[in-house]
Amino acid sequence: MSTEAIFYIIVSIFLFETLLTKFLSYLNTTRWSDELPSELQGIYDEEKYAKSQKYDRRKYKFGLLSSSISFLVMLLVLILWGFWALDIFLRNYIENTILLALAFFGVISMLSTLVSLPFSYYATFVIEEEFGFNKMTRKLFFLDTLKSILLSFAIGGILLSLVVWIFLTVGASFWIYAWLLSMGVSLFFMMFYSSLIVPLFNKQTPLEEGELRDAIEAFASKVWFTGTDIYVIDGSKRSSKANAYFSGFGPKKRIVLFDTLIKDLSTEELVAVLAHEIGHSKRRHTLQMFLLSSIQTGLMLYILGLALAIPEVSFALWANESSFHIWVVAFWFLFTPLSFVFGMISSVLSRKNEYEADEYARVNYSGEHLKNALIKLSRNNLSNLRPHPAYEFFYYSHPTVLKRLKALES
Repeated sequence: MSTEAIFYIIVSIFLFETLLTKFLSYLNTTRWSDELPSELQGIYDEEKYAKSQKYDRRKYKFGLLSSSISFLVMLLVLILWGFWALDIFLRNYIENTILLALAFFGVISMLSTLVSLPFSYYATFVIEEEFGFNKMTRKLFFLDTLKSILLSFAIGGILLSLVVWIFLTVGASFWIYAWLLSMGVSLFFMMFYSSLIVPLFNKQTPLEEGELRDAIEAFASKVWFTGTDIYVIDGSKRSSKANAYFSGFGPKKRIVLFDTLIKDLSTEELVAVLAHEIGHSKRRHTLQMFLLSSIQTGLMLYILGLALAIPEVSFALWANESSFHIWVVAFWFLFTPLSFVFGMISSVLSRKNEYEADEYARVNYSGEHLKNALIKLSRNNLSNLRPHPAYEFFYYSHPTVLKRLKALES
């Protein structure tokens, strides 16, 4: 296949993916309603529902604008040979292959951040502020941005250097070693993310003694789930939205409750949420998702290994000579359809796991208290409870609250 043909395939895939995502987002707008739907009565009142619809509309219109600008920028980069120009510029100063790759992706990352930063700022300090969710100061916003950039440069730079070095050392079979590296890194962060990365952004403190801790420990003892750390995170310094999550496995399991969650829910409802999180551990969901992610990453790296043997893939972005970093960019576009399928598979499995965790909480604690918690969280977060089925199928990692409530009732 010629270089020009591959270039047109890359542009076509990019256009198709953009149109598909825009169409799916549009389908969601067809579910908007000015009147409170009957199925939402008991969750929203008229005033709260109207506010949730306004919030959804604001996010959709802003998302349409920001994604359209990002699309136009990337399209211009493709058709004006932007990647080729950056490669040529950097080669005037850098000869080492690893340093060249680091500089290439570093520049792209910084430019991407500069493009997205104004949109992120507006979303936080205008839209989220307007609806009463934002609790973040401007100082914290820019500090978070700086930390994220430095962290991604540090971790991403090390991993990229290792991957390029492996490619230069072993050649065609590099994907096997890169796969093993990715699994090791994923396993490490699954076990230590909450203790190493989260503290850079949030303060986590062990759940203090009292009624809630006593209730949680009593339930944990009942279901033989002892030895797991339970922490409270200061999510309220950024947003009023509430959440909880389970991370790690083996001896490094941790359940984290947002302080906003503790504020919004009763003790019984909090224990029900915790029972749901314990259900994920009991059903080995973390291990399932790790294995699925490992399979997907292995397949992606294998296909990348095949693409690296085809010089035309690199030349499709008009590079003067084959180079690992240009190959990766071209491959990223070509791999988009499979990436979309992988994301869909992950979402389907994740939704199944949520039903199973809900069922575990219902059987072992209380379905009624979990239902009440889900209703409160949906109402307080102004959640969209009636997404279009197609949008939900492709993007929702959790079933809609209406479906979860129905499953708990049945």
